Amino acid sequence: MSVRSRLHVSKHTLARLVRVLQALMVGILVLGLLMGNPGIVVNAAVGLLVTQLPAILERRFDITMDVALVLWITLAMFLHAIGTVPLPGLDFMTPYRGTTWWDHMTHALSSSLVVGAGYAVTRAVEEHTEYVDLGPKFTFVYLLVFVMAFGVLWELLEFYIAVVAELVGIPKVLTQYGLEDTILDLFYNTLGGLLVALFGTAHLTGLSDQLLGRLRSRTP
Repeated sequence: MSVRSRLHVSKHTLARLVRVLQALMVGILVLGLLMGNPGIVVNAAVGLLVTQLPAILERRFDITMDVALVLWITLAMFLHAIGTVPLPGLDFMTPYRGTTWWDHMTHALSSSLVVGAGYAVTRAVEEHTEYVDLGPKFTFVYLLVFVMAFGVLWELLEFYIAVVAELVGIPKVLTQYGLEDTILDLFYNTLGGLLVALFGTAHLTGLSDQLLGRLRSRTP
């Protein structure tokens, strides 16, 4: 059963929500340009680009994602983008700076996307070749290790981007708030991966099957 069926929401409604969130990200991008804030611009632009990946996969590779999965991706990107915008309800601080939980929420959502993509590709490869046979338990452990490793790489990226920005005297696009924040980020990355590994893999079977079909079509 698809995610959309379990939610009892029509495909049209979910597609409309995706379009609304994308339109809001365009608005955030324009706002960032008007404010001259590169952090808002870059985060909104990258978020919009990521939300176009399902359409690109469908046009170029004939891989169709369930609209609920597309909404999952779009929501994660929107929450990250809006988190960089100063809001009046937070005394014109950004949600990232004005709350204690926004950063944790977005890290958990983003890591869930990473685990979802990792699972879909891994399952397709496992079904495609007889040389890879992970099994359910090892797959579970693999997904957790995968998201933890990705989280460490992301934290290193944030650190070095901040260092380079300070050295060349440009505004920071990504910001670290100290060692305690990094540890919490890694914890919520793992939490997001754990939730997908426990409850989300069944909803990614359709995507894995399509990837498997593409792999088989390219095999001589």
